[in-house]
Amino acid sequence: MSGSVPTNARPEMSMSSSLPPIAISAVDIPARAAVSFYPEPFSARMNGREKRQLGEFFGLQNFGVNLTRLAPNAVSSLCHSHAKQDEFVYVVTGHPTLHTDQGRIRLAPGMCAGFKAGTGNSHHLLNETSEEVLYLEVGDRTPNEQVTYPDDDLQFVRSEGKAQFAHKDGTPY
Repeated sequence: MSGSVPTNARPEMSMSSSLPPIAISAVDIPARAAVSFYPEPFSARMNGREKRQLGEFFGLQNFGVNLTRLAPNAVSSLCHSHAKQDEFVYVVTGHPTLHTDQGRIRLAPGMCAGFKAGTGNSHHLLNETSEEVLYLEVGDRTPNEQVTYPDDDLQFVRSEGKAQFAHKDGTPY
């Protein structure tokens, strides 16, 4: 039968489709407009950090994936630990220093680190070099999360879909 389409043929995607592309260069995904969602004075400490929300771009809902760039002397986040959310980082380029409760370690391209939820092992990356650092960060989106920041008067709680930063005594920012 000429002109018929086999049942196992893949449909062609229209270029005008509202769906995201199946694949794209990660650096072509726009950087997130907000440098940080931390309240001040903490937000300003994230200058030099740029996130490309890869998972958001593709509409992923169960976990997040960010391609994050750290300029020299920039930090990935405030030192923190998650109660319920696992976290993973993979270094693409550069040599960030991983700070944890267990000490410091200089990472290199191809190295990775994982942070199991509920351990209380606080962590963050710091770019102490004169070169940019590029890394992937992956985290799940477990509901009712609590994040502690041992070095700062800050905590984060997400409960019933509501997210809030507060002082350690519970007073909201």
